[in-house]
Amino acid sequence: MLRRLIYLFFFIPFACIDPYQVDVPEGEQLLTVEGIISTGPGPHAITLTRSATYGSVFEGLIRPVSLATVVVRDNDGNVTFLTEGDEAKGTYFTPASFRAEVGKSYTLQILTAEGKVYTSTPERVESVPPIASLELRTVTIPSPGSQAPRSGVQLIAEVNDPGDQNNFYYWRNGPAVYILETRPDLFTPRPSPQNPNRTPQPKPCCIQCFRTEVSDNQGLFVVNDDNFNGLKARIPASFIEDNGLRFVNKFRMDLKQYSISQGAFRFLRLVKQQAEINGSIFDPPPATIRGNMISLDNPDEVVLGYFMAGGETSRRIYIDRNDLTFKQNRAIIPDDCREVAGASLNPPADWNP
Repeated sequence: MLRRLIYLFFFIPFACIDPYQVDVPEGEQLLTVEGIISTGPGPHAITLTRSATYGSVFEGLIRPVSLATVVVRDNDGNVTFLTEGDEAKGTYFTPASFRAEVGKSYTLQILTAEGKVYTSTPERVESVPPIASLELRTVTIPSPGSQAPRSGVQLIAEVNDPGDQNNFYYWRNGPAVYILETRPDLFTPRPSPQNPNRTPQPKPCCIQCFRTEVSDNQGLFVVNDDNFNGLKARIPASFIEDNGLRFVNKFRMDLKQYSISQGAFRFLRLVKQQAEINGSIFDPPPATIRGNMISLDNPDEVVLGYFMAGGETSRRIYIDRNDLTFKQNRAIIPDDCREVAGASLNPPADWNP
């Protein structure tokens, strides 16, 4: 029996399996344009990136488009050149003195380093009413798998909408400053030959700083005045997430309100709808949302994003920790507050809570 098994073993065919090499194409790199010029103070920023199409091995990789020539031209023929940032590659800035003018139309023109030319359709600047007042609400958001919900502050803007024009509103969070509190008494350095056991080494200073940051927009806030034309309206215009640091003491932010074109509003509304898809079987399939940018070399080329131009107004709000009805647990930074990016011991010159 054993001999038969040995013979059977030698008659079993053996083969080597060579790995199959698949050459995956890089995929088309889509130009994405993002930015707005407005009647507010400059500089205004336009960001150019390239992202890969779905299915590419580079999908999800965003590459800044550097060394491009970027200009803004108005309907009177005036041309403004934008300058690429030294540290923000792919982001191009207008001169600080540049402001768009109500009633004028503006076109963005781009010449890439590879010699490709892109242009936007003209965007007309409309006037924008001021923000009459700002109200805040504490908002909690259930977080699946976590006992503590996410939370933050929702800002409600009151607007006296003019009745003689159709308005399209867009809100963005402006620069923010808040009092940052840290724990330098808990400072423990990284392991080193001199301190292999990470013995705590408390620092005598400093506990409190003023930190400046550009708040991320948590969602898109856009609306048209179809339902309140000529009336006073109160509209959710911003959400600022509580990260355990911002609302420990005092927080300040400038909320920016824009009047944008109908085309820009439609684009942002579609982006908002796709961003809020919850993954059910009834959701519409994701689709490429075309903006107002086209390639002059190849009109069939897909260009993502939207160049916007609009009127701008802003309103400042100070938020005290006691204004919140729900707060996250305080985040602990075991170090001198001056070691945190954007922090300084001195308050801004216009700090006036």
